[in-house]
Amino acid sequence: MNKLGLLLLASTLLLGACAPAAPAGGLPLLAITPPVPPAPPWQGRPEYAPGELVDYMAQSGDTLPALAGRFNTSVEEIYAANSFIPRDATTMPPGMPMRIPIYYLPLWGDPEHLLPDHAYVYGPGLVGFDPSAFVASQSGWLKSYRAWAGNDWRSGAEIVHYVGRNFSVSPRLLLALLEYQAGGLSRPERPKTRYLLGYQRTYYESVYLQLVGAANMLNNGYYGWRDGSLTEFELQDGTLIRPDPWQNAATVALQYYFSKVLPAEEYRLAVSPQGLTATYTALFGDPWQDSIELIPGSLQQPDLRLPFPSGRVWTLTGGPHTGFGHGLPFAALDFAPPSEFSGCFAVDEKDYALAMADGIVVRSETGTVVLDLDGDGDERTGWVIVYIHVGSKGRAPVGLSLKAGEPIGYPSCEGGQTTGTHIHVARKYNGEWIPADGPLAFNLEGWVAHNGREPYLGTLTKGSLTVIASAASDLFSQIVSQATP
Repeated sequence: MNKLGLLLLASTLLLGACAPAAPAGGLPLLAITPPVPPAPPWQGRPEYAPGELVDYMAQSGDTLPALAGRFNTSVEEIYAANSFIPRDATTMPPGMPMRIPIYYLPLWGDPEHLLPDHAYVYGPGLVGFDPSAFVASQSGWLKSYRAWAGNDWRSGAEIVHYVGRNFSVSPRLLLALLEYQAGGLSRPERPKTRYLLGYQRTYYESVYLQLVGAANMLNNGYYGWRDGSLTEFELQDGTLIRPDPWQNAATVALQYYFSKVLPAEEYRLAVSPQGLTATYTALFGDPWQDSIELIPGSLQQPDLRLPFPSGRVWTLTGGPHTGFGHGLPFAALDFAPPSEFSGCFAVDEKDYALAMADGIVVRSETGTVVLDLDGDGDERTGWVIVYIHVGSKGRAPVGLSLKAGEPIGYPSCEGGQTTGTHIHVARKYNGEWIPADGPLAFNLEGWVAHNGREPYLGTLTKGSLTVIASAASDLFSQIVSQATP
């Protein structure tokens, strides 16, 4: 369906989605007229000849390795078919026409896009949006909900914002999920279901931890599609789902999420235009009308230094691993100061963590400092560096303007699970986590990050030198900053 068709369908749904009794998977809003008939079943892609060239329009955040994974081809074949793409290309310019050699796989799914990527992340599309004011204007149970979450008492809206900001998932999307699955914005009473959003894990019955589970699953789907590693998954009845190669990351994130929390039939409704998309549109309007370029073409990382003082010997204790939560995206690196002790220890006064570039501190809370590099004071826009496990003592306050090499705070065990004192650093651009490895790999004073065979087991390389991550801080994991003090 083209964008105009989607807009017309969304408008119809906004006026007319209804059902006398809501299905278990969700609660359609504004029950005024009978529901729109479902679209005819997707008949599938043709059986392309091996290596047949197909037309593709680059989407925000596309990279050649990801496209190779989705189209079941190789980076070299994409280069051969598109000689105008430079060998050092990072992200593709959105809207750029390409020809991609495709190798057919059966069961490729529906190409219908559910949400644009800018409606998924905690990014520029949220500037001016106040979750608390929005929830206060609704009539559902979330309006009066309050609970202990993240070491503080928070309202329902504050919990949504807290989870969304930490995982960098849009609070609008989380609110839409709470409405679709639990009537959080329209039902007077919270459902008695043990696992509100279907995230079935022991001790995760609270609204807060259900949202944590949802955000984590969504990110595994989103960034799995982003890097090309997630090309298929199963529904709860064993049905194999292979997202359409032309699909976008936000849609795959929703498909992956609903495959984990809903039975197969409810999954099919949730990922249809009558499902979550209709709920989101009814709440917040048509997101496709917003023209936001989330990830531009040829994105480049700004110059970054290592996050510790020049001349000091620190160790790479964690290669590429999750930026926040569990699993993807592998956006972070861990560094630890020298010590004679293992586990959590007090660090030497000389071993503070540093600003990796000039910036403004836009968030400073238990264990976390966020440094905004574009100077606008908003972590949802431009480049930011996220530091985790920053100790309370000496932690840089919000609003502090820092030059590269000035102190952020001391490494610690504060802020989440950790086996020892260290500092965790990750990058975001316009709210999207940027993988530590890949076409836009972490580059710190010329040290470039690479994935290992498992999370945390990666390396940093500089010319012929290689530093190997080790939680034991051994000789081969040592690294020295040579940045100008």
